[in-house]
Amino acid sequence: MRRQGLSTARPAVYGRRDKVADLKKGARITGATRDKLAADLKKKYEKGASIRALAESTGRSYGFVHRVLSESGVQLRGRGGATRTKKK
Repeated sequence: MRRQGLSTARPAVYGRRDKVADLKKGARITGATRDKLAADLKKKYEKGASIRALAESTGRSYGFVHRVLSESGVQLRGRGGATRTKKK
């Protein structure tokens, strides 16, 4: 039974596994496989994908993707959102 008013639609990046790598969940990733994954994640991140979107598309955790990007020398973006300014 489906509830009315709730949509199961997700943004295009979420919910699908891109051709980043075919990885088994929880499998240790080392060597050439990790290097290829790091290069793919770096390219997508630099094109504007978020860490959360990359984690979702690869089936890995946010922390894993963050660590792989950091190891590959990517300049990570700020968190975004509104910044506080001093009242004048």
